[in-house]
Amino acid sequence: MERRLLFLILRLFLGVAESPEPFTDLENIAGKLIFHQMDGNATYVRNTGELATDIPTQTTFELSDPHRNFTMANFSFTWDLGNGEVIQGTEPVVRYHYGASGNYTLRLKIGVHVAQYEPPLTGIYSKDIQVLDAIKSIELKGPSDYEMSKNTGLSFHVDGSPPMWVCWSFIPNCVPDTTGGCTLTMLYENTLWLNHTFTSAGVHCLDISVRNDVSKLETSFSLFVRKNNNTNMFFILSCAAILVTTFSFITVIACHPRYHNRSQLTVSSNAMFLKKPTNGQGRILFNVSRVEKEEKEPLWVPNGMQYYT
Repeated sequence: MERRLLFLILRLFLGVAESPEPFTDLENIAGKLIFHQMDGNATYVRNTGELATDIPTQTTFELSDPHRNFTMANFSFTWDLGNGEVIQGTEPVVRYHYGASGNYTLRLKIGVHVAQYEPPLTGIYSKDIQVLDAIKSIELKGPSDYEMSKNTGLSFHVDGSPPMWVCWSFIPNCVPDTTGGCTLTMLYENTLWLNHTFTSAGVHCLDISVRNDVSKLETSFSLFVRKNNNTNMFFILSCAAILVTTFSFITVIACHPRYHNRSQLTVSSNAMFLKKPTNGQGRILFNVSRVEKEEKEPLWVPNGMQYYT
């Protein structure tokens, strides 16, 4: 097909008066679309088909014509951006931007006008475009102070289009990490959840780096970690329980001998002896009375017995 087109063009340039057959297929002509986005002073090449929203974009059609067969030809370009906007021009460059994220198909219709050749040659090129929101902010949802020795959940809102790669690390006392290690995870939504247990009190730093196919953002958060009040209270109560137990034991040991001696004294003061003669020999009977001190309990003594106090 390329040889046939080249032959027709050479016949036209040589002035051969032969009407060529219509030719409308440009698929065999080498060319490609190149995408650039300008963000401030930086320019990014987006040839993989991912573009950022609300960023000035320049798309160029680059024709490969090593033999300069189309040096004298005139071109017309019709750009269909896929969002309802159509731009026409004679230059192989179009400037635009997508205002909303989503999937689009960009179509380019090219017309090649060669002298003494009608109708003009035409061809269509297309490219599937994925428009993503650039990562603009990372916001911590929740307090900035936490308790140590407790499983803590942290929530972040990431303003950008997923999927996104997230690399994060907790740095105790905000001392710079010389190893530069971090935990890498994939985020398929705009909310990032992290679980962490702080092992020391003080100020900690959380470094987060988030990127998608069109942007990258790095930020750091300062988190204050305080000691767990429940742990201190448990320690205090434990110490108090030990002290109470110790004093109770000492009190019991100190008071027990006095109570024992007093019991003996009471029993002795209320002891009475009975002597009953039997066959010329005496028998001593021991009786203990539980009468209060300074009181005497009458005791019935059978006939023939003697009463002793």
